[in-house]
Amino acid sequence: MHRCVFIIFSLILLCLETATANQLAAVGGGDDKCFEKEKDGLLHFKSLLQDPSDRLSTWTAEQDNCCQWSGVTCNNQTSHVTDLDLMSFGLVGEISHSLVNLTYLNRLDLSFNSFHGTIPAIIGSLTQLRCLLLGENNLNGTIPRSIGPLTELWYLDLSSNSLYGTIPPEFGNLTNLQLLLLSNVGRCRVENLEWLSPLSHLEVLEMDGISLAKTNHWGDVILSLPKLLLLSLSGCELSQVIYPYSSKIINSSSSMESLHLRNNSLTSSMYHWLLPLTSNKLRSLSLTHNMLDGIPKYLGNLCGLEDLYFDNNFAVVTFPDFLNNLSGCTSLSLQWLSASNNQFTGSLPDEIKKFTSLTDLYLSENQLKGTISKNLWELPKLQNLDLSGNSLQGFPSSDNMPNHSDIKYIALSSCKLGPRFPKWIQTFKNLTYLDIANSGISDTIPLEFWDTWPSQLTFLNLSSNNITGKVPDLSSNFDSYSEIDLSSNSFDGPITNVSSTVRLLNLSRNKFTAGISFLCQGVHGFLFIIDLSHNSLSGQLPDCLWHFKELKVLNLEHNNLSGRLPASVASMINLEALDLYKNDFSEEFPLSVKNCTSLKSLNLGANKFSGNLPVWIGESLSGLYVLTLRSNNFSGSIPLQLCQLASLQILDLSVNHFHGSIPSCLSNLTIMVQQRVSQLQNLDRGISLGRYSYNVDHVMIQWQGVEREFVRSNMVLLRSIDLSSNNLTGEIPYQITNLDELIALNLSKNALFGKIPCNISEMKNLLTLDLSRNKFSGEIPSSMSQMTWLNYLDVSDNSLSGRIPSSTQLQSFDHSRYEGNLGLCGPPLTKQCPGDEESGIQHIIGESEGEGIDELDVWFYIGGAIGFTIGFWIACGALLLNRRGRFAFFMFLDSFEDWVYVKVVVFIANFQKRRT
Repeated sequence: MHRCVFIIFSLILLCLETATANQLAAVGGGDDKCFEKEKDGLLHFKSLLQDPSDRLSTWTAEQDNCCQWSGVTCNNQTSHVTDLDLMSFGLVGEISHSLVNLTYLNRLDLSFNSFHGTIPAIIGSLTQLRCLLLGENNLNGTIPRSIGPLTELWYLDLSSNSLYGTIPPEFGNLTNLQLLLLSNVGRCRVENLEWLSPLSHLEVLEMDGISLAKTNHWGDVILSLPKLLLLSLSGCELSQVIYPYSSKIINSSSSMESLHLRNNSLTSSMYHWLLPLTSNKLRSLSLTHNMLDGIPKYLGNLCGLEDLYFDNNFAVVTFPDFLNNLSGCTSLSLQWLSASNNQFTGSLPDEIKKFTSLTDLYLSENQLKGTISKNLWELPKLQNLDLSGNSLQGFPSSDNMPNHSDIKYIALSSCKLGPRFPKWIQTFKNLTYLDIANSGISDTIPLEFWDTWPSQLTFLNLSSNNITGKVPDLSSNFDSYSEIDLSSNSFDGPITNVSSTVRLLNLSRNKFTAGISFLCQGVHGFLFIIDLSHNSLSGQLPDCLWHFKELKVLNLEHNNLSGRLPASVASMINLEALDLYKNDFSEEFPLSVKNCTSLKSLNLGANKFSGNLPVWIGESLSGLYVLTLRSNNFSGSIPLQLCQLASLQILDLSVNHFHGSIPSCLSNLTIMVQQRVSQLQNLDRGISLGRYSYNVDHVMIQWQGVEREFVRSNMVLLRSIDLSSNNLTGEIPYQITNLDELIALNLSKNALFGKIPCNISEMKNLLTLDLSRNKFSGEIPSSMSQMTWLNYLDVSDNSLSGRIPSSTQLQSFDHSRYEGNLGLCGPPLTKQCPGDEESGIQHIIGESEGEGIDELDVWFYIGGAIGFTIGFWIACGALLLNRRGRFAFFMFLDSFEDWVYVKVVVFIANFQKRRT
């Protein structure tokens, strides 16, 4: 257990002692009724709340003894309510003022709920409170000063709310306080920390996210707290503090054991004020997410330091130098070193052998190269090792590998392990986590590898190599809730047995064949993600999916699966992404999908589905943001209910047999109209399971005439409608131009007619517009010259006429994008418009008349240029040399600029008033 967690946990246990004692005292005393006043206060408190989990079901007027209500504890001798513990009850609402009735309350825990509104000022009347826990809610407003009189309080938690204003200086009255948790309290600020000085019993102080930018001498206050064990000031803008101390601190008496200074934009100049806060008592130090380029030598002399976090800095130093600065007595005590996502260079040196207490070493995503010292594998206590994202090599052979019984976690992705399979890994008999993805392996896996860790592995990642051969039985090596990723290799043959307790199975981009009946072994329903895409699997999807109620992703794209979707698909009520692209599934739109109401992405493209689109898509699947049905045999009209999909970002119905008109209600697709953050940014579309993150979002669409795959990084802003290659008729509804956030619109290869909407330029974010191979007539709207973002346009093979509007964009497209319109003329077409020939002759005549330039004119231009140059430098020289003149000139320029700005604003305002 980490030191900081241990400290907080120990103190929380103290807070629970009073409640536990009261509960034990209350055993056998259930006949005593609580006071009517306190019961009424609790009932009124409940009346303002929503209780979706029905955790307060025992709180009724008919139940006389409120001491027996859930979350309520009374004193056995007095029958007064002393403890109200509603942590994680799922309650929603405001905190009632009726709590004032609970005058004997010692402990109030409302944390981890959804309370909103303000903290009632009457909380200050509960003067017997010792523990007040309101963290992890949605409380807003200011922190009431009335908390000041709660002098018995020794545990106060207001963290993770939406409060604002200053931290009340009345907190200085809480002289018995031992734990003060204000992390992420909201938009609060601190003007000075003097109120902390009287809190001589304070042991834990967390103020993450509160700006201390204007709080000079904060270090003096911290050093004045004699019992402070844990200090967390992450994200407090400490880099902006000019004077951390009032004077130079010579001797430090810091008692701190844990110090967290993450995310403060600190540079290495901070090390001079960090020194007084450190001592041999310090056990945990976090400096992650700063701008540090190394560490000072004095950190290597902290003989009690056990955990050092240095991730996400700008450390452009060699790792041997970094390690050398820790090589004092710290090397004997250090157990946890995390320095991932830096810019360390060099290799893992022999000096690593000095760190004999090291259990965890995390150096991923650096620039380490060269060989790894064999001393690393001889560290006696090493359990977890992460060197992934480096270019290290020189791993030992099986014969030279020491017997390591403690190593449980190895992550070496992107290291140079290949081309032979690293058999030495099998010497780690207690391994539970193995990641050797993208490590240059081009080999088969020895059969004994699969039997090395029976029922033990929780994570195996061999992806992005070139491993060949067949995969044997996967049912014996893995523990419950395990994750298997063998994707992007060259495994072949059938998939046989898979552990029934696996929760992630990624076998995509291999050469697996045969059917997928092995899915029927998943009787425990642990699976969250199944990705079998890009293989050569065949047969039907087995009708045994009843147990997959927790499944979120089913990706079977790019296989040879056929038949209809089984009825058991309806049991996957938590399914968010269903991808069947490029298979041979057939029959009508699967009715079983109707029950998958959590779907966000549905891709049935490139199959043989047929029939009409059901109207329930827009009703039952209201959360869809991707709907891809391209290249099927769907027919009928486009149902109006699709317009109810307000979050839809990608609609692809191309290459089908739809007929009728384009629904004008497509303008109801809210995400394509409103200028707001995409759903893809609001939702975490990468599903994280432990340390593994699976990217859910990817889709194939026709983009500017080419099929292209979009993944999450470029799907965030993508909003696309593709109705091409159907039998649609009628005009383009003018309402579609309201989709001003649309990026791509493809209506090509239909039978649409009429004019291109004259206000199409209102679609100002359009990058791609394809109207080719229809029956459009009339002129290209002149307003299209204003579509400056447009980088792909195709209106070929229509009946358009008139001059192509002049603009930088429209003339830059290839002439083939306009061909097939007999009436079109003007650049980039070679066909001239009527009247162009005459104006062209006049232009030539004008040019010939201007060819003879008089010699006097030449000297006129030369003289003018010389005069401008001399005058310009005289003026600039005067401003540079004359300080007072320069000051007066720029003062005049600023005043003149302000005068012009005011005059223009007033003129525009008056003009708008006259118009209205």
